[in-house]
Amino acid sequence: MKLSAMAKLGTVATLATMLLAACGNGASPAKSSTDQAKNQTLTWMESSSLTSMDNSLATDIISAETLNNTGAGLLKFGAGNKTYPSVATRYTKSKDGKTYTFYLRKSKWSNGQPVTAKDFVYGWQRTVNPKTGSQYSYLYADIKNDTAISKGKEPASDLGVKAEGNYKLVVNLVHPISYFPTLVAQVSFFPQNKSVVQKYGKAYAANAQNNVYNGPFKLTYWTGTSDNWTLTKNPSYWDAKGVKLHQLKFSAVKDPQTALSQYQSGKLDAIYLTGQQPRNLKSNPGYRSLTSARAAYVEMNEKHDSLMRNTKARQALSLAINRTQFTKKVLADGSIPATGIVTKGLATYKGKDFATEATDPSATAYDQAKAKKLWAEALKETGRKSYNMTLMSNDTPVGKSTTEYLQSEWSKLLGLKVTNQNIPYKTRLARSAAGQFDVVVSLWGADFPDPITDLQLFTSGNTYNNGKWSNKAYDSLINKVTTTDANNPDKRWNEMVSAQKILLQNEGIIPLYQGGKPQLLKSKVKDVVYYPIGANWDFSHAYISK
Repeated sequence: MKLSAMAKLGTVATLATMLLAACGNGASPAKSSTDQAKNQTLTWMESSSLTSMDNSLATDIISAETLNNTGAGLLKFGAGNKTYPSVATRYTKSKDGKTYTFYLRKSKWSNGQPVTAKDFVYGWQRTVNPKTGSQYSYLYADIKNDTAISKGKEPASDLGVKAEGNYKLVVNLVHPISYFPTLVAQVSFFPQNKSVVQKYGKAYAANAQNNVYNGPFKLTYWTGTSDNWTLTKNPSYWDAKGVKLHQLKFSAVKDPQTALSQYQSGKLDAIYLTGQQPRNLKSNPGYRSLTSARAAYVEMNEKHDSLMRNTKARQALSLAINRTQFTKKVLADGSIPATGIVTKGLATYKGKDFATEATDPSATAYDQAKAKKLWAEALKETGRKSYNMTLMSNDTPVGKSTTEYLQSEWSKLLGLKVTNQNIPYKTRLARSAAGQFDVVVSLWGADFPDPITDLQLFTSGNTYNNGKWSNKAYDSLINKVTTTDANNPDKRWNEMVSAQKILLQNEGIIPLYQGGKPQLLKSKVKDVVYYPIGANWDFSHAYISK
């Protein structure tokens, strides 16, 4: 099938309001170079530092955003949530839906070496190899032999992907997957240069220099720990003629007032707003509020603490949270109360939004009396009279506001002692993955427009299931969704709805809010494209106008 006609995601319609978020003339390319300023440098604020430039190991949105603009996969997301040509010019799918063949264009890495089908094979094999330790390796589960590879029963070289010559890639699936084309548009499926990975070994991708790039930009400054990093136009990119920006300079600015001052003084072209800023700056010409397919939720370490294994305790913590008050009065940034892990607008089926259909209002209600009752019962059942916890989150303004609110509500209503621990984003990710927490505020952005991108996180043994919640009925439903019923739209949808309700009723996680992204963007910045899912920002056709 040709790429101009995107493979439909079963019969699930998705994100009807994909935002082409550019300023001024919208997201259409510049009509001529006469509209472009001489200085094509864009300065951009991030709320946290860049954590990883390794396609196999990156897990956070900032890393994904950077990798998406310095790399290129087989396909890429575009307008209307469709996939479009990137390194692959077209692909075909077998009649049984189990074999995809991608036909690659001739393109180059930033070091001049050709990008070939073998680079995709190597990158995919490296990601699924258990020795690599990729948390995203589960995305490969439906490719032939991946399950055996993940269990160490077969070598990574047996993965169902092969290069037929330099520019033909063949992928064999265990069973048909309707959304497979959207998977290969993810940074976890981007190619990797074997010679470069082997040259640098453990230091691979540890800084800007220890890597190569095949995307519209290349990373030219980043120490591996610096709070700022720079992307420069990549002349080796296959569509370099369409890239207008010369440089993208990113800065992690954690203090909102500092960010605003730098925006007002011209040091930053774009900033995110927090606290009272969205209210105060709504009339600013550069203000816009973006919708995010990102959910914030609380994970409780069930492996570490018997009380957190008690369902009543988890339910009490959830019922003690007034999500409406929190999102409107505390965050006030366009965020809305979460009704589950799957965000509103991600997917619809037969006119029904998944987030609306797959909810259990009693699980996310604000019920003080019931919360107190359940908490008292949980303490008695676990032989306790009181409870102390450490609540971990990011050291960003939003992270601090979240822990402060939860600390206040839980202490006041349930009588437990909460010690807040706000730490750098990178550290929070590492400690969460290692299980070094009592309770943690986590965030997850959908990688592709299907509920399974969120729901599969909480199956037993999933690398992102940091709290180690486990439920056999939930696991069984998710297994059916991804195997036997993968191509039965009715059954698949109903099973996902049932699965989320189980997750909510048992409070496997505690949903908090669906994130908003209020921002100020200078009017001179054109054609920056924003998508609520995946890596969010695409700067490949952005430019600075006169």
